[in-house]
Order: sequence, then C-alpha cells, then structure tokens
Amino acid sequence: MRSPLLALLVSVGCAVSGFVGCEPSPVVNTPATAPSASVAAAPTATAPAPTTPVPEVPTAAPVASIATTEALPPITKSGAKLTWYGHAAFKLVTPKGKVLFVDPWITNPKNPTGKDDLAKIDKADLVLVTHGHFDHVGDAVAIAKKTKAKLVTTFDVGKAMVQHVGYPKDLAGFDTQGNFGGELALLDGEVNVTFVPAVHSSAVQNAKGDAFAAGNAGGFVIAVKDGPVVYHTGDTDLFSDMALVPTKRPITVMLACIGDHFVMGPDRAAEAVKLVRPGMVVPMHFGTFPVLRGTPEAFEGELKKRGLATKLQVMQPGATLDL
Repeated sequence: MRSPLLALLVSVGCAVSGFVGCEPSPVVNTPATAPSASVAAAPTATAPAPTTPVPEVPTAAPVASIATTEALPPITKSGAKLTWYGHAAFKLVTPKGKVLFVDPWITNPKNPTGKDDLAKIDKADLVLVTHGHFDHVGDAVAIAKKTKAKLVTTFDVGKAMVQHVGYPKDLAGFDTQGNFGGELALLDGEVNVTFVPAVHSSAVQNAKGDAFAAGNAGGFVIAVKDGPVVYHTGDTDLFSDMALVPTKRPITVMLACIGDHFVMGPDRAAEAVKLVRPGMVVPMHFGTFPVLRGTPEAFEGELKKRGLATKLQVMQPGATLDL
C-alpha cells in the first residue's frame, strides 16, 4: 500500500517523463486540465534561438595558378652570354663584361675539355656556389686563387668553404654572403643576386674526404642589369614555393636539374617549370654519373605533356647562348 506522498511523487514523475507503464495514483485526484498548485508544472521545451549562418570560407587558388595568365618573359639579345660546362657549372658574362661562375666544377666528367677550360680561365668577378657538395664547389678555390673572385654563398656554406676547403678568407666577406630571402647588389649594381631555398642537403669535404656541415642548400636568382634574369635551381626537388620565385622578377632563363636520384627527375622538373614559368629552360645535372638517369628527351616529353610554352634549350658542354 503506497503512502499518499509516494503516490503523488510517482504521478508527477510520470507526467514529466512521459514514461509508458506508470501506475496511476489511486489516492491523489488532480484535475486533468491543470497540475496541482502544490507541484511545479513540467518545463516546456522552447525552440532554439536563430543563429547567424557561418559564411563559407573561399577556397584558395592553387599555388600553381600564380601568374598563369601572364605572357612568358621574352628572350632578348642584351649582350649577356651563358656558357655551360656540364653538370651544374655555368659561366655568365654580363653586357659590360663582368664574369660570374656558378657551381664551377669545370673539370666534371661531362666536360671532355675540362682541364683546358679551367686552365684558360683568367678572369672572374664572382663565384656563386649553391651548396657544399663537391660536385658544386668544384674548382671554385682554384678559380679564386687565380682571379681573386669573391665568393657568393649563404653564410654557412661560405664559412665552411673557407675553413675546410681553402677558399681565401679575404674573398668571402659579408658583402657577398647572405641567406634565403636576402638580395645582394653586386659589381656596382651590374647584378643583383637573390638567395632562394632548395630541397636538398649540404656538406663540404676536405682533402682527406672528411665531411663537415655547411648550412642548407639553395639556389640563386641572378638579375643582370639591362639583361636576363637567370634562376639556377641548385640541387633540389620540386617544391610549391617555386611559384613565388618569379613574383619579384619574371625569370628569363631557368637552369633546372633533371637527373633524378639525388635531385628531381624530368617529371618533377617539368612541374617546376610550370610553377616558375620561365621564357627558356636549360636542363642540367644529368648524365654525369650513371645514377643521374634523367634525360633531356624525357624532360621534353614531360613539358609537352603539360602543354607548357617555355622554350626548351638543350646545351652541350662548352656551348654558349646569347641572351
């Protein structure tokens, strides 16, 4: 037998919860139309307050679309000259006769006249080295000792080359050392060199073959006054920020590694060209060793597959382009 109080609580509980199977109270006779004055009515559910719709976040344009509607930089004859010595070694002569060497491994196996070419070098104003590996430091020290050419590198690469490779310390000062994002105005404004990143490693070796850390690998954008803008990628893989390289200055000539294995191969190099959109691309860093199996023919096929309008210029060691 329930007490009146217990019956009242059960009745109210059933009314609030709506549970099926609650036994009606035989004691408390509350009107069907109104709750007992001594018992609080069940709370009434209210509609949620209207909310302000969240605006859609616009989808960002893909990086590769940067500047895709702009015309490619024209290849004009300014009087500048670009010579390839094989691998990643180039000489750039400005219209006023200033001489720059980039990654000057002149005596690389790709160059059949390397020793003679090195012996003939009697003038150099700057030596640019993208990173510390032996196939890019190359003959830099020999050239510097003959010509007094100043070293253009990131600070860490330059310090390592002085300490462990023997580059003359007085030719590797703050005026020609920088780091990524920095730009140097050199040779009385005849050239501007911008340091850009690369996806690679960097170390230098001494004469005994011991390796020492040498900062990070990079590339260079070399802007010649009244002449071409040349982007030397250095050793690298493809990376999306390549699309930012031409935003300051459109690239006239891109020197792109294509050899695979240690660097990007023809397919990823073609994607790099798609991002940079140069007027001309010159493949490099292929065929020097058997593992560098990427070929200009494969590279050409990848460029065509993407419908790119950039001109492909395949050079032979010792050949010179008029830019």
